[in-house]
Amino acid sequence: MPVLLGPVLRGLNIKTDGLYVDGTFGRGGHAYAILEQLGPSGRLLAMDRDPQAIASVSERRSQDPRLEVIKGEIAALEKLTKARGLAGRIDGVLFDLGVSSPQLDDAGRGFSFRRDGPLDMRMDPGDGVPASAWLATVDKKTLTRILRKFGEEPHAARIAGAIAAARKRAPIERTTRLAEIVADAVPRRSATSKPRRHPATRTFQAIRIFINDELGQLRAGLEQSVRVLARGGRLCVITFHSLEDRLVKRFIREASRERVQYRGLPDVPPEFRPTLKAVGRAIVPDAAEVADNARARSARLRIAERL
Repeated sequence: MPVLLGPVLRGLNIKTDGLYVDGTFGRGGHAYAILEQLGPSGRLLAMDRDPQAIASVSERRSQDPRLEVIKGEIAALEKLTKARGLAGRIDGVLFDLGVSSPQLDDAGRGFSFRRDGPLDMRMDPGDGVPASAWLATVDKKTLTRILRKFGEEPHAARIAGAIAAARKRAPIERTTRLAEIVADAVPRRSATSKPRRHPATRTFQAIRIFINDELGQLRAGLEQSVRVLARGGRLCVITFHSLEDRLVKRFIREASRERVQYRGLPDVPPEFRPTLKAVGRAIVPDAAEVADNARARSARLRIAERL
């Protein structure tokens, strides 16, 4: 169930003969909806770093000449579009960030603290090291810093200490074991306190973001989007937590202004002029969408247009 589908389609301002990139294909919810609005000469390049996402494309869809689905990460956006002669010609780029529902629902991927499975968390299981291997060797100080930076976890030091102590007794190789360690380390609230998120939520988020270099990927993808978009092309980014949203917001704001040394001057060289303009404010799901899809509740969509 694609999040904020209507606002995304409107934000991309789709032309029937346009060229579009979905940098986070997932299971194709947004991509197939974009494809339905394209005519015979339109084209959609869909990318994902998860090989399972690529394998999910049906034979019927794979035969559509307007659609190309490839394994690739958003940090390779410029490289992949250049290789196809599309850089500078793209009419719309979409990034739907974070972990997908199929990844969360598959216990074998290790993303969910609610399902017992191997503690992996890699978007691409063939690249990098699983979270369990990293947790076995990371020092307590570094782990504390990662939990604070990428999870905004107020109890980072306590959790890091608990993890360091627990791994001395036995390797931390299962998602539920890590969740239990974190839950035991976090101070319990009283029975009369309001319900809150699971105590392992921030820890799992932080480790996942670090293991997959998600913010580094996002920075690279945003910077490259400016170079691959055609004049008037749209950038649409869906975020699910404040770290991503702040990064996107600041990027669009800075790209919408002259370079610092030229601000306020009457004549600005072309290469130092704004490259984007924000299109409206952040868009959030309405109550009806959240009722249909609880995982949409924290989504925010930001849109910008190439100048």
